[in-house]
Amino acid sequence: MKDTFYITTPIYYVNDAPHIGHGYSTVACDVIARYHRLRGEKVFFLTGTDEHGQNVARAAEKRGLTPRGWADQIVPKWREVWERLDISNDDFIRTTEDRHERQVQAFVQRLYDSGDIYLGTYQGVYCVSCEEFKSEDEVVDGNCAIHGRPVERVSEDNYFFRLSKYRDALLRLYEERPDFVRPETRLNEVVSFVRGGLQDFSVSRTSFDWGVPIPWDAGHVTYVWVDALLNYITAVGFGADERRFDSIWPADVHMMSKDILRFHAVYWPAMLMAAGVAVPRQVFVHGYLLVGGEKMSKTKLTGIHPFQLIEHFGVDAYRYHFMRDVSFGRDGSFSWESMAARYTSELANGLGNLASRVLAMVDSYFEGVVPEPSHREVGGRLGGPAEQLAKRFDAHILALELSDAVAALDEFVRQANRYLVEAAPWNVAKDASRRQELADVLYEAVEGLRFVALFASPVMPGAAARLWEQLGITEALSAQRLPDAARWGSVNPGTRTRRGESLFPRLEE
Repeated sequence: MKDTFYITTPIYYVNDAPHIGHGYSTVACDVIARYHRLRGEKVFFLTGTDEHGQNVARAAEKRGLTPRGWADQIVPKWREVWERLDISNDDFIRTTEDRHERQVQAFVQRLYDSGDIYLGTYQGVYCVSCEEFKSEDEVVDGNCAIHGRPVERVSEDNYFFRLSKYRDALLRLYEERPDFVRPETRLNEVVSFVRGGLQDFSVSRTSFDWGVPIPWDAGHVTYVWVDALLNYITAVGFGADERRFDSIWPADVHMMSKDILRFHAVYWPAMLMAAGVAVPRQVFVHGYLLVGGEKMSKTKLTGIHPFQLIEHFGVDAYRYHFMRDVSFGRDGSFSWESMAARYTSELANGLGNLASRVLAMVDSYFEGVVPEPSHREVGGRLGGPAEQLAKRFDAHILALELSDAVAALDEFVRQANRYLVEAAPWNVAKDASRRQELADVLYEAVEGLRFVALFASPVMPGAAARLWEQLGITEALSAQRLPDAARWGSVNPGTRTRRGESLFPRLEE
């Protein structure tokens, strides 16, 4: 019985180090996973590395290493990036692990035994960078349309999967479950592709040997894309721990960029149907991060390493910027200038300034102790907006509208800052007869900060934890669960706050 929310990143290819495009996918999944945990759900969040195939073999050869030696050298660099970006993945799978390779062989054997795999000869073009056989309309002047690299003409014996057999079943899937692929524009692309007719595709290669051997024919290795897709089920117990597998699979969200949509929305569900395994619940396709109008590319040397940004802006600002600045599901352009402007306006001047002012006034006027308000139920100026934040944030995250969720958080911060300006507690404090009014204003401001920390925690876990600590709330932020945690008036009067360093210090030029 499935009882776990399961989200996956694509597994990343180890021909080189990660760039911020990979970080974008992974941070998005982390925000979603953290929010579902905040809702009290069991969550399994998977990422990992794709280590087989011709591209990895050639990358290793250039460096005088074996493919496994190269993978062992590069994988720690990926793990380090996810650690620095505060990624809370529950597992990290490598496709060279025994737990994966054994079950890849079991899966392809199941397809073979069902009669859905046959031996044939492939003749055509292949892009090593994509690790994909290409049709003629995907080649421009002899180059792959995605990578701009020359394609190679290939003729070799392959085992083929009868994809054409599943055309009607796939079309039924898209019709009955219109949310299977999102956004809708991507679903339309997939439907159009499948209606146009499907060609059987290769599930093995013979021109190199870096891969999982085909169990019934040792002269073939499993095509890297078949091998890679299977990580989503091998990591959760397929063929090894069926009880665990049934509690986690199917995946609730496969997250990816649009260049690998066809593999996930056509080939993957067809193979699962053939094997008698449930298809995932949703394939979500975000856009590209563009730099100078072009998709970032390791092959074109246009990738920006996440550490280049983390070292200047910090981890929380990095996470916030990409979730806030790019309309989720569409392409977005990255520039240093826009990131700096967003940091200054919304994090330093917005959230950081709000926290500093409120905590400073509690310190000055009430000796750092949260005052007793005249009432704690929803009222005043911030209770209603806080309730709206909770509803909007929940709806947006569940719909995978991440940029809208973060915009709702920023809007609440702006409302709280406006409230302080209009209530002007610094003026109220001058009149001893208005002491209760001052207590009411600052209690409401502190409770507003608690809401900010709570809903910022999936997006900016480090900054949210620091703010929570400054608020002096004894129960850990990680122990909070919705909807109870979003009940207005939960900060206890008498709680001792502590002014700390600015959450988002001014950037140095």
